[in-house]
Amino acid sequence: MEIMGITAISSITVICYLAAELCKALGLNTKWLPAVCGVAGAILGGIGMYAMPDFPANDIITALAVGIVSGLAATGADQLIKQLGKK
Repeated sequence: MEIMGITAISSITVICYLAAELCKALGLNTKWLPAVCGVAGAILGGIGMYAMPDFPANDIITALAVGIVSGLAATGADQLIKQLGKK
């Protein structure tokens, strides 16, 4: 995987994290954040496969899976920040 492929995955995670923060700011129940991040990641993964030449997936199923995992990583990053803030 080239640098651009790694950047694409990181970009999906950051965009999904921002989508989760927007949902929290709008007052959406936080139990829906993993689903929001997963769906947003899947959409971005599908778009990324067609829009980015170095995207690390060659078929739509893999692109969706990469996007979902990247989106759910945003939820994990949010929890990591929250848990580190408790100490």
